[in-house]
Amino acid sequence: MLLFSTVLSINQSLTKDKFIELAIEWNQGSPHENNVIPGIEWHGERNIRYGNERLWMEIQEYRNQNIIAVRYEKIEEDGAIWDTDYVMNFTAMKMSIRLDRSFLEEALAVDPNFSTPHFITLLIEKGYLQDDYDLAVLRRPLIIDDSNIELLAGVVNGTIRYHLPIVYISKTYDNTDPVDVRFLASKLKGVAHVLVQKSNWLSSQCRRLCDDKNEYGGAIGIYYPNPAVEHKKFLFHYYTGSEKVLFDKVIRTVIQYANAQNVDSLYTWQGVSNALLTDRLVAQRAERLEAENAKKQTKDEADQLLETFDDDFNKLQKQVEDLTRANEALRQENEGLHAKLNATDVVPILFLGDEDEFYQGEIKDIILSVLSDAMPTLLPQSRRLNVVQDIVGSNDYQHLSENKAEEIKRLLKGYTGMPGRLRQALMEFGFVITDEGKHYKLTYYGDGRYQTIFAKTPSDARAGKNNASTIVKNML
Repeated sequence: MLLFSTVLSINQSLTKDKFIELAIEWNQGSPHENNVIPGIEWHGERNIRYGNERLWMEIQEYRNQNIIAVRYEKIEEDGAIWDTDYVMNFTAMKMSIRLDRSFLEEALAVDPNFSTPHFITLLIEKGYLQDDYDLAVLRRPLIIDDSNIELLAGVVNGTIRYHLPIVYISKTYDNTDPVDVRFLASKLKGVAHVLVQKSNWLSSQCRRLCDDKNEYGGAIGIYYPNPAVEHKKFLFHYYTGSEKVLFDKVIRTVIQYANAQNVDSLYTWQGVSNALLTDRLVAQRAERLEAENAKKQTKDEADQLLETFDDDFNKLQKQVEDLTRANEALRQENEGLHAKLNATDVVPILFLGDEDEFYQGEIKDIILSVLSDAMPTLLPQSRRLNVVQDIVGSNDYQHLSENKAEEIKRLLKGYTGMPGRLRQALMEFGFVITDEGKHYKLTYYGDGRYQTIFAKTPSDARAGKNNASTIVKNML
């Protein structure tokens, strides 16, 4: 599963040797000791591998296209496989950075924590990143005040150019930031610019220059370089936990857009590996042809050589087939994301509002569930019933909320406490569980509007059933 992808413009100061040295520095300087590959000594090699089967880094050069690719792979104890790829095209001076996660059969659970690669921080600190037109690529927010307010106006009015999305954060009505802007900028380094309104006293000037189209009152806007993608606006609401909900919403939206962008195959590890193997196959075929021509003169020697070629050829052919399948899987995943974000030829019946989707397909499923439940109340052969039946039948209603409700009821049947297995299952359902003395407080996806209380040692035998009923009615 592709977790993170970005392509950055690099200035000429980054040479091939510096690029490889930076990748090694990124690994050797990791604060997490179990991520560091021991014994790396680089002496200028362009094709080399370090580490072991569960923790390794490989460098390969594709001279035909002036490309160097680096892959770092780590296999966790639970079976999760983390791949981090850095692919640098020294002709175009562009670098692709991708983070992918897959699983072995013994994988158990998914770690929900994610952070963009520290490698981008190194690129910023060492001055290797090229400006995005008039915007520097930073890991901190750019403060909008009266000296650069024209920049904001250009973004909102669509009169300036940029490659990376722009996140604009307005001040709340009490002149505070709706989210931690420095942490947000750090999380979005290399995939978006973060612009922050300095103070509320700028509001009237902003609205005048932007023709009242800019965000205000704590709202956050995401502006895309692709005019086919309409800008997103997220409102700020005052409730417990609202900052985290809004923060996660912005992060998820920007990362999804970045991951949905089409990337040339030669900006991926699989693509470079495939190209190298294809070139080797071409060379093998040429050598085989020469051997066949020489066979007439030295039959025995040629037969031996052909056997060697056959073995090598079959191995290379299998590698190409494996890489091709991997590329196809990634291509289909990318096209799926791209279609969701950029399908301008489809006009939806309804447009989403400001509510965030807690899991993939949640809002659609809730709407279809409500419509499905309403059908028995509609008059037979009525226009309303026909329209509702058509919508439910045409939208692949998967009964997600109903299935979740049944599973919640099963988990809480006979509830007598919170053992580790139940806690883990509820957390996988999206609940944040906190200790409140004699009770546990469960907050659905961290949103303070959806909370319930569980007794640690319930005296009522129906406690589990009542808890399940509250969750099903209020949260699913």
